[in-house]
Amino acid sequence: MSPITGTPILTAAEMRSAEAAHGDSAFLMEQAGQGIAGAIRRLVAGAEVLILCGPGNNGGDGYVAARLLREQGHAVRIAAAGEPKSDLARAARTRWDGPVEPLAEAQPAPVLVDALFGTGLSRPLPDGVATDLHRLAEAARFRVAIDLPSGVASDDGCCLSMVPRFDLTLALGSAKPAHLLYPAAGLMGEVRLIDLGLAPVSRASVMRRADLPEPGPASHKYSRGMVAVVAGRMGGAAELAAVSALRAGAGYVLHLGGRDPKGAPHAVVRRRWSAEALDDVRIGAVVIGPGLGRDDDARARLDAVLASGRPLVIDGDALHLLDPDAPRGAPAILTPHQGEFDALFGKGEGSRIDRARAAAARSGATVVLKGPDTVIADPDGRVIVATGGSPWLSTAGTGDVLAGATGAMLSAGLSPFDAATAAVRLHGRAAVACGRSFIADDLAAALSRVR
Repeated sequence: MSPITGTPILTAAEMRSAEAAHGDSAFLMEQAGQGIAGAIRRLVAGAEVLILCGPGNNGGDGYVAARLLREQGHAVRIAAAGEPKSDLARAARTRWDGPVEPLAEAQPAPVLVDALFGTGLSRPLPDGVATDLHRLAEAARFRVAIDLPSGVASDDGCCLSMVPRFDLTLALGSAKPAHLLYPAAGLMGEVRLIDLGLAPVSRASVMRRADLPEPGPASHKYSRGMVAVVAGRMGGAAELAAVSALRAGAGYVLHLGGRDPKGAPHAVVRRRWSAEALDDVRIGAVVIGPGLGRDDDARARLDAVLASGRPLVIDGDALHLLDPDAPRGAPAILTPHQGEFDALFGKGEGSRIDRARAAAARSGATVVLKGPDTVIADPDGRVIVATGGSPWLSTAGTGDVLAGATGAMLSAGLSPFDAATAAVRLHGRAAVACGRSFIADDLAAALSRVR
């Protein structure tokens, strides 16, 4: 049992392919059962366990885990939602020599293990099954889901039925999209991986610790990265982005346009807006969009930035003025929240992973689809999904902080995909450092502490 950090994310079809490539399904079920039993034994301190088994292979994993727990002297019962229907599940059932209670008649236990339905569920649970699952979950002190909570769609994180909240979810073989995508991700509790010895191949993965650029003995302000932040109608947003770029590690930040607010850091260099200011070859990234506005002046500034040939971070208002299909002469990172994303790319189908990946391919830019389950997609098809987002980030200005931090990473020479990943990681860690009820100014300051 290990964290899912940095591991591949597999859809249901990709998981089936990985299992088929392994070839020994019975061995995989035994491995899964051993991992489940070992995790439960370590966590529940001898409390009685009730395992709910479904008719498929998820239920088969439950039968194996129950058998192994019983062999080790642990108090365990099984309640089933019907007879096993797969060959593997039937074989696992025959090796369990204890009673099997009908799900509808099952009495609660301190520990509930949900092995009813896992990866690949495509329809709501039968009403009676859903009712009994909730009844037993509400009565338990500790709730464990095997692979996924029953009622969750594995590929997009949607809930096909009302799903209880679990304390622990044991992902079998690989992380699935639903482990990370909301609303399902909010019901998982802690997610831990049971390694089955597969060799999964996926272009999507869970965010790991990011490699941030570090200055060396020969570093100077320009080699660390020069960021230009283009201001507009709301100067405070651009100010947040500029300060955040410095605190995230940029060596030089040029604030173009806007007023010099009282008490602003003297380290930010300020000039009047002009397209010619972007001709400085030392500029490693331009951030545009925070507080830009959407009038003709804002559009003219965006056009000048797009024509500059500098690497870009495009956020906020600039996303509403951008043509995602127009060619650009430089790498770009787009940082929309869901509303901005829908306005820019339309309300398409598929998961947030699918939509972000399609948007990146269409626009030729790295796309950071912000949210509690931030998705970073590259035009080449790679995707990283962040974990551990703080709900306290839902306050004005935190997106401006991310834009500035992203500009710092891009100006330091990281690829757009790596720059976006590093910035999202740093931004998330800063939010954790801030704790509760912070404002965006606190978040910007916390970037230095986290760095």
